Amino acid sequence: MEKQKVMERENNKWGVSSSSNGGEDNDLVRDMEEVIETVGSYTGYRRTQRKECLNLARRLKLLVPLLEEIKESVKLVSSEDLNCLVNLKEALHGAMKLLKKCSCGSKICLALEFDAVMGRFHAVYDKLNQAMDAIPYDEFGISVEVKEQVELMHMQLKRAKRRTDTQDIELAMDIMVVFSRKDDRTVDSAILERLANKLELLTIPDLKAETVAVRQLSIEKDVQNAESIWQIANLLGKLKQIAGVHEAIEFDGPISSKSLHRSRSLLIPHEFLCPITLEIMVDPVTVATGQDLPKDWTNFGSLFFSTNFAIRNLILQWCEENNFELPKNDACVGCAGSNAELIEQITCLVQNLFCTELDVKREAIAKIRMLSKENPDNRILIGNIGAIPPLIHLLSYQDSAVQEQTVTALLNLSIDEENKRIIAREGAIPAIIEILRNGTEEARENSAAALFSLSMLDENKVLGGL
Repeated sequence: MEKQKVMERENNKWGVSSSSNGGEDNDLVRDMEEVIETVGSYTGYRRTQRKECLNLARRLKLLVPLLEEIKESVKLVSSEDLNCLVNLKEALHGAMKLLKKCSCGSKICLALEFDAVMGRFHAVYDKLNQAMDAIPYDEFGISVEVKEQVELMHMQLKRAKRRTDTQDIELAMDIMVVFSRKDDRTVDSAILERLANKLELLTIPDLKAETVAVRQLSIEKDVQNAESIWQIANLLGKLKQIAGVHEAIEFDGPISSKSLHRSRSLLIPHEFLCPITLEIMVDPVTVATGQDLPKDWTNFGSLFFSTNFAIRNLILQWCEENNFELPKNDACVGCAGSNAELIEQITCLVQNLFCTELDVKREAIAKIRMLSKENPDNRILIGNIGAIPPLIHLLSYQDSAVQEQTVTALLNLSIDEENKRIIAREGAIPAIIEILRNGTEEARENSAAALFSLSMLDENKVLGGL
């Protein structure tokens, strides 16, 4: 129905009917030529998508001879023929919008959302392929040479759709490390310098342009993305500092108040914060893993705990000295209740890692991999509940799919520093190296990323000979 409305608008706009003269569609063709010309004017594609952008822009230029021959055609243009051109126009506009984002958008955001942006490229390739499949070349009187050129572009787009480009592993890991820091610990300056180099945010003009792009993000994205936008702005602030630029980023609208509300926790000593919620602990306990958690988080059977009176007294003393009012215990009950299902789910998944049925084992690993990718809280929970040792055991499992999913799950978990220590201490490094040598292509890539992540702790370098 929507497609029919679009076609009717184009018919009305250019006065095309089933008996129209072939020259009546010239305005539509000129519009597509302008899109390709606009794409050709884009420069400075972001490094993370530069190769894909240049390839797509080059392929779009191959359509110019086709459009010229359509414009010169003297054959009748039917409504069906026009519909094909409308589809091609929409596909070209989608490509232009994506290339503009990769030319003018936030470099940090494009690196952070690498997989999602690649998904958008593949969607553009699909639309272009579908549009070109439907073009009636004979009806438009397209020459054999031009038709062969378009078919070549067609095949190139199909190959591009099948190809899976991987992000710079070092860049991806550095971003994940910076974004996983929810406290006030100083980020390693070497990481920031690498990010500045790889994101090409070294000069004052580049940093100013990125500031404009980040501000634009706050306008384009909804409130649910406030935290990620604030993290991007926070990283940009750190990159400005190492470049000697001291300028705060101000946002319009509700994002500022929501994000700044979280910064209150930065004033509280790190050891007083719950490692999962990053809120001050009201009634801290020590669980079997040695980690301190609020008592309300331990209302499940997988962890044994004891009240940590020493930490509790220190928290009370600090609150008194700083005139800080502890939240009521009741306020934490909802938090605990809302996470009870997640805790139960992870506990069940860990148990399924020991299951003798391969399908159950695979499903458990896949779900742990997905949960560990979502947020820092999940990574801490999964590590605390004891998923790491059985995952390490599965690195040697004689099934390539199991190995691939397992090493990816451990890669995600290794973003957390405590998990890094556990993974190395449990002897995972030799098994990861073995997968690096003999695993599938994706497993080798993720094992290399996991080794890089683990090597960011000096103690692991010694332990694993990295």
